[in-house]
Amino acid sequence: MHQQLSKLALRLEEVEAQLAQNETYSDPELVAKLSREQKELTPLVEQFCQYQAKCRELAGLEDLLGDPECRELARLEYDGVKAQVASLEETLRQQLLPKDPMDEKDVVMEIRAGVGGEEAALFAASLYRMYAMYVEKQGWRLETAGVSETELGGIKEISFLVEGAGAYARLKHESGVHRVQRVPETESGGRIHTSTCTVAVLPQVDEVEFQLDPNDLRIDTFRSSGAGGQHVNKTESAIRVTHLPTGTVVECQDQRSQYKNKDRALSILRSRLYERAVEEQEAAIAGERRSQVGSGMRNERIRTYNFPQGRVTDHRVGLTLYKIDSIMDGELEEIIDALRLWDQEQKRSE
Repeated sequence: MHQQLSKLALRLEEVEAQLAQNETYSDPELVAKLSREQKELTPLVEQFCQYQAKCRELAGLEDLLGDPECRELARLEYDGVKAQVASLEETLRQQLLPKDPMDEKDVVMEIRAGVGGEEAALFAASLYRMYAMYVEKQGWRLETAGVSETELGGIKEISFLVEGAGAYARLKHESGVHRVQRVPETESGGRIHTSTCTVAVLPQVDEVEFQLDPNDLRIDTFRSSGAGGQHVNKTESAIRVTHLPTGTVVECQDQRSQYKNKDRALSILRSRLYERAVEEQEAAIAGERRSQVGSGMRNERIRTYNFPQGRVTDHRVGLTLYKIDSIMDGELEEIIDALRLWDQEQKRSE
């Protein structure tokens, strides 16, 4: 760790020296790249310097412990400084873990009803409400791109965008199969049913990061369905984009204008195709284990919501919370924090 941090400290000196040269500013792209690197390295190097200072202080106190005249005074400070050194070392180790370059991205989320018929669709609606309330509590912004509803108020499928700092970092572990155990609203006999929904969380990538070839796209317009009054009946504002090489189809009809729907559909398509490319790359490098950015976790049940017992269990971290009502109202912090810690442990073990 010391060797790695020392190299980063030297790299920061190089970056700052390069930024101090006038000729560097003739290349705006280089300036932007160096500035980003400086911003990333500065807090880490400052913390490393603080850690080194505490290590020197600790070494000085250890020497004083051998001096009969100063032993008692040194002992009073020793334990506190030793704890500070340990805390700083753990923080530095955490910061040196591999970072997902997508963590600060906005998010495209997709929820689909799985096994369970109408009850699965009703649970999909409950999950959407849960995430919408969580997004609101975070002060983020949510926009629905497209939704397919059932007559009883359930959701067969919904796509929506979440915009907010660090949205992908906090939501990416929600990808997977969510299982519900409860007495359905449609069940008169009071029997507990088990249903599932799938949740996909994709980082929103822009055109610079993932370019679409216009020749690979077929774009169709059609009339929006669902609520909307006269506007829905008179205009073909809904958009369907088909990526011909892969057969991937995205529909967007939530926005009033055709232009906005097209923009949203292309954004979702880029995110899907980006994720597919990442998954293929990871499979080629290491087929045994795919990271959370891929979709390897989606085939497994990640969480169970048991309403009769009032509990929610995340099977990856073995966490069970008996407060299902508050969780369904968007209180997801405890689960998300546990998953982020679990992810850090996974990276550390690797």
